[in-house]
Amino acid sequence: MAAALLRHLLLATSVALLLTAGCATTNAPPPSGPKVTALDIQGTDQVSEGAIKDRILTTATPFWGFWPFGGPSYFDANAWQADLRRIERYYQAQGYYQAQVVNAEVKPDGDDKVAIDIQVQEGEPTHIGAIQVTGLDTLPEEVREEHSKYVLDDLPLREGAIFKEEAWEETKTRVQQRLRELAYAEAEVDGEVQVDVDTRKALVRLNTRPGIRYRFGNTFVATDANPQVPPRRIIEQVTGALKKGDWYSETALANAQARVFRMGVFGAVKVNRGAPDRETGTVPVVVDVREAPFRSVRLGGGLGVDAARQEARVVGEWTHRNFGGGLRRFTVRGRLGYAFIPNVLNWNKDGPVFDVTAEYEQPRFLFRDLRAQNSLTVEKGLEQAYDFWGGRLQTGVIWQPHPDFSIFPSYNLQVYRLTGRVSADARVPPIVLGCGAGQEQCNTALSFLELAFTWDRRDDVIEPRDGYYVAFSIQKGGGKLLRGDFNYIRLLPDLRAYRSFGADKRFILAAKVRAGTLNPADGQSSIVTRFFSGGGTFMRGFNSQRLSPMAALQRTGEDLDGDGIPDPVQDQEWNTVPVGGNSLFETSLEMRYQVSESVMVAAFYDSGLVGVESFASANRPKLFGPQHYHALGMGLRYLTVVGPIRLDIARRLNIGGGLPVSTPGYIYPEAGGCFGIGSRWRPSGPTTPSGAFAGAPDGQCALHLSIGEAF
Repeated sequence: MAAALLRHLLLATSVALLLTAGCATTNAPPPSGPKVTALDIQGTDQVSEGAIKDRILTTATPFWGFWPFGGPSYFDANAWQADLRRIERYYQAQGYYQAQVVNAEVKPDGDDKVAIDIQVQEGEPTHIGAIQVTGLDTLPEEVREEHSKYVLDDLPLREGAIFKEEAWEETKTRVQQRLRELAYAEAEVDGEVQVDVDTRKALVRLNTRPGIRYRFGNTFVATDANPQVPPRRIIEQVTGALKKGDWYSETALANAQARVFRMGVFGAVKVNRGAPDRETGTVPVVVDVREAPFRSVRLGGGLGVDAARQEARVVGEWTHRNFGGGLRRFTVRGRLGYAFIPNVLNWNKDGPVFDVTAEYEQPRFLFRDLRAQNSLTVEKGLEQAYDFWGGRLQTGVIWQPHPDFSIFPSYNLQVYRLTGRVSADARVPPIVLGCGAGQEQCNTALSFLELAFTWDRRDDVIEPRDGYYVAFSIQKGGGKLLRGDFNYIRLLPDLRAYRSFGADKRFILAAKVRAGTLNPADGQSSIVTRFFSGGGTFMRGFNSQRLSPMAALQRTGEDLDGDGIPDPVQDQEWNTVPVGGNSLFETSLEMRYQVSESVMVAAFYDSGLVGVESFASANRPKLFGPQHYHALGMGLRYLTVVGPIRLDIARRLNIGGGLPVSTPGYIYPEAGGCFGIGSRWRPSGPTTPSGAFAGAPDGQCALHLSIGEAF
């Protein structure tokens, strides 16, 4: 039944994405010309055929050219004549000034259809013979000696390379930016290129006019009438990035703008330079801000769909950004839902889940870049292995000297009422929660200090294309000072990197490495601090939390022996629930390509390990060992203003053995299959992880539907 549900969900998701995409299309009538069935360009040895096709209007109808993905492509004679000129012009921009379209044939290809063949003759490219730079000799000698290499180093143009117009424009822009970074606020860069078609040589003249070297002057604030935020508070943030008398820098202006926007009370912020004063050699700083409403309410809802858990929920948030004055922020956010585990048609357990958090933040705590933050959370949840009631208290300070860097030391107290019974059968043993031996319920108190570092240089948090993200947290719990029920150290580093390629940045390469170790002082850890993996944002070869050490419960049937206890069923698969591990290692490598403005495709490789023991123990798990799993997958993204709607499907490679199951006598299934197809379970199957397929007992495929990038 679960397999059938997954198949229905996959079909419903695909239909939903198609309908969503269809909403973005128009109902404009098609052109009157014939349909273009094929467009072939011959002779493209040095320039990509695909790059040429991206720059002309005439296109061939792709195999997916049906509603709602844009429909067929039609031939327009006027556009076609312009396209022939565009092809030659594009070649010239790439340095091939002798390139010609020597033949262009539009051939009938059926009823009201045409196929187009183009033959180009590229010729020889034009190389850069020399680059002459003028104007830098006007710089002061000390500046010229120290920074001239910086201004001209690693430019897109270099002698001997093919002359490309895009590289030429980028060179002028980059030199101008570097001069302005050196305080030449009015620096201008232009130039000319002389191309000898016969010798195929280009002489490049780069003319620089640095002008006067400036320092920052006074800061002025333009804001709303009767502002609630005093201008001095804005200027205080600006001085964190630049000070009066510092050498002018556009990077400093950008950092100042980020600091002002980070105050969280402005709907719009712009930090610009004013008109330079050549007599004093100073540039004023102009800060233009518009205050946002100080109170806001957000409401929303959603569905969480996974083979291991399904949940419907509503969410809400109320924020006051000037609570009691002084830009103190008070926020109340909550989530209310109903969860079914594993699904709504065949659940082991179900019930309401919720969490409510109240958060209070005090800016400028003791000094400018330090703010105090306190939060209190009450929650009720259902997990595969346990249910819980709980509360969390956190108090700490956030030091953020740079918009991209923060350090957050905090004290945390977490109290939970854990219940490990996952069946109404009295014979079911309690899951290992970290409670005392033989207890199926217990109260757990965690008291720990945490230190978290974050260095976020991504260009976009929701849809990153370039940059990197580095985070590291360390927790120290228990001991004589902190008390609590567990004495442990927990480390969790996280590294991500992104790089886009191409002029329009359609191709993105993303990579992630995340690792963790939980080192309990007395050998026992609580399930709420252990590591889990699997799901849409972790190792996608498993469903949510299913990459984990397991505990197993054999299914029961009728009481045949008359002892009052249902007997185990010998011809059915056991239930398994994840109980978490003390070590974690994850990697992801993903290639993303943006097909259109709203559609992106992806291919990925994920690997993951969650071990019973920590990496500090003698029995530490081995990387690329039998419990280190690997998966390949494909993904589809539909881009929206709130982030991409993401559909990923992954198949786990059969490398390694089964997941570690702590229950004695557990029998692994003989085959995993995909979504219930091809899976087999027999009482005579393997009884050890080494004899099972990789990741047993979970199937070898997983489907994930979510909002937001995987990482």
